[in-house]
Amino acid sequence: MLVEVFTEQGYTVDLALEGQRGLHLGLSRTYDAMIVDRGLPAVDGIDLLLRLRRRAVTTPVLVLTAFGSLADRVAGLDAGAEDYLVKPFELDELLARVRALHRRHLDQAGLLPLGTGWLDPEAHLVRLPAGGQVALSGRECRLLRELAARPRQVHTRSSLRQRVFDGADTESVVDTYVYYLRSKLGAGVVCTVRGVGYRLGEL
Repeated sequence: MLVEVFTEQGYTVDLALEGQRGLHLGLSRTYDAMIVDRGLPAVDGIDLLLRLRRRAVTTPVLVLTAFGSLADRVAGLDAGAEDYLVKPFELDELLARVRALHRRHLDQAGLLPLGTGWLDPEAHLVRLPAGGQVALSGRECRLLRELAARPRQVHTRSSLRQRVFDGADTESVVDTYVYYLRSKLGAGVVCTVRGVGYRLGEL
């Protein structure tokens, strides 16, 4: 059920039905967040979490479990979990907690969200959920970073020319680099607001 719910919310989800499989996935793949049940067969959730942390896996973890005593919660947090939610739970609360973990992960990684992907300004890359990546030029990266830093704001061509392109002589340079971004990442990555300018769209 949770796989279906998170998939409908736009997440890419891997499911491990026992701890050994979860440990393998946690060590071999990169995730924005993990949900770990304490009552897993083969390797229990706390042991799984301890092993991941010993191997320097820093992915934010929410422990989702029926073990709800104070001692249980302390054990989960001490093992390295960022959050602990006891069953039964409200689905909206679980989704909100996972969103909070995701935001924390993005903040720690220095990534900026782009709908279904993330901008890595340091590496000049757009990272995609399935593990792919798209390389950007310096100016493309600066333009996308400016838009992604204020995703709801409509940016005028004049303001983008000043902040991104060092006051270039013509505003057409903004249109040119919007075209480059759309060519690499899809037409929806930058939205045109007619008569005003541009704002961030989605990949």
